[in-house]
Amino acid sequence: MWSDAVSAVRDLGRLHDIASVLIRYGFGDLVRRIGMAGALERAGKVLHWRAPDELAQLEPPARVRRALEDLGPTFVKLGQILATRVDLFSAEWTTEFSKLQDAAPALPYADIHAQLTEAFGEAPENIFPRLETSPLAAASLAQVHRALLADGTPVVLKVRRPGIRPVVEADLRLLARLAEIIEADAPDLRRYRPRDVVRQFTRSLRREMDFSAEGRSAERIAARFADRPEIVLPRIHWQWTSEQVNVQDCIEGIPGRNLAAVDATGLDRKLLACRGANAVLQMILKDGFFHADPHPGNLFYLRGNRIAFIDFGMVGRLTEERRYQVARLLHGLVRHEAAAVADILIDWSGGMEGDSAPLMDEIDAFVDQYHGVPLKALDFSAMLSDLITILRDHELALPPDLALLVKTFITLEGLGRQLDPEFDMAGEASPFLEQVLIAHAAPLALARRGWRTLNGALDLIAGLPQDLRQLLRASRTGRLKVQVEVVPLKQFGERLDRAISRLALSIVTAALIIGSAIILTVDNDAALPGGLSFGWLGFGAAVLGGVWVLISIWRSGGRH
Repeated sequence: MWSDAVSAVRDLGRLHDIASVLIRYGFGDLVRRIGMAGALERAGKVLHWRAPDELAQLEPPARVRRALEDLGPTFVKLGQILATRVDLFSAEWTTEFSKLQDAAPALPYADIHAQLTEAFGEAPENIFPRLETSPLAAASLAQVHRALLADGTPVVLKVRRPGIRPVVEADLRLLARLAEIIEADAPDLRRYRPRDVVRQFTRSLRREMDFSAEGRSAERIAARFADRPEIVLPRIHWQWTSEQVNVQDCIEGIPGRNLAAVDATGLDRKLLACRGANAVLQMILKDGFFHADPHPGNLFYLRGNRIAFIDFGMVGRLTEERRYQVARLLHGLVRHEAAAVADILIDWSGGMEGDSAPLMDEIDAFVDQYHGVPLKALDFSAMLSDLITILRDHELALPPDLALLVKTFITLEGLGRQLDPEFDMAGEASPFLEQVLIAHAAPLALARRGWRTLNGALDLIAGLPQDLRQLLRASRTGRLKVQVEVVPLKQFGERLDRAISRLALSIVTAALIIGSAIILTVDNDAALPGGLSFGWLGFGAAVLGGVWVLISIWRSGGRH
């Protein structure tokens, strides 16, 4: 109980900060609706409800982006994840979220030195003959320093900021609770699937804070390009890499945003666009494990028209079945198979409630636009954006892996067209899509899927007698029960139970306060061994009871 109490007090202060920022940017109504105001007022926190006119007049996407920036690194990262959810937010929102820059003031080297010493088990100067104290870059979770190994190899050290994990974990707890409150009390916001978004974000951020996981991702992708010298990935130095520090080769080249330097060096833009797209498409459609943020800031162009990828904190995964569905969807568009396209989209969205006829009609009209159009002539970005708009209009959302895939496709096409205005994304993707379809229909693949299906059926048949025996035994002994659950009634019962429990605990707490006051007033000699007064002990128990009630109110969103 003490750990919960300490956690609640700490998180309550952070909740007050979050509510204050939201109010400042004109989202006071949201604070009231999701119960934050009630919980904070019960805790004695004062909220200033007047928003500055300048901030309140901003467009909603800009206000949300500014609020996320003010809320700190965890929420900046959240905004970057939201920028990938093109299935949930329109272009004006995702464009605004994309403006969130993961930058932060650099920490003094003395703080970083202590973190490095803890990670290496010895002072970093004993390992690196030269280590630059001024950072090459500084972000919310880490900062990067150049160094030299003993053999003269130039490397970079990506060092996690000291003390950042407890702060992030506190924010993640609050976000998880706020997502539950929003889904319960804000029906018009449920279509944004806040709990799913927070779960995806939590997994992504925790993985990003583990720098050894980033190293493993880089090595996994590098192994797939071992025979392709035109694609370069930094080597990870595992003897110095851990959860807190990532040590990797320093890539020296032209930053992806410096196109003027690309031209001045005489590199072939068309070839770079082709090679970059080919590499990412191989990761997505062939390997099923891909760099999910291939923007210019994560690329370097090297002599010989080579491309180097860096920063593998955000990666995506696609199963073999998912890759087949992507290929099938695109071919369904070309072959005018509206029903197949609709089935795939509905499956991806987890099904839909109500009549699906309007969705089918809209998809049929959409598919008709591409009737007879060769795959190489498709405009990938426009097509995917239109498809996502249809899903959004029908309040359907993609699973996180596919939302990340769509965002990666759009980012990749934008990158290709920066290098080459005539870049043909669909043409580059066509051979990979054909390989996926052919591989899915290959005899060996058919035999493998058939064998898995047969094994599953045999297991089911083999277990059927035992399952029936257990069912009959439960029926004979009267243990067979049919449970019908009415969700609204269950929720009401749970709320009533929580309210009664808090009321009972409040009465006991009040009784403890009164009784302790009487003991202290009437009999000052009443004490336990060690001199502790019964009265003061009762007051301590009352404080614990009060804190426990406060925790209960906070966990229920202050609504009941």
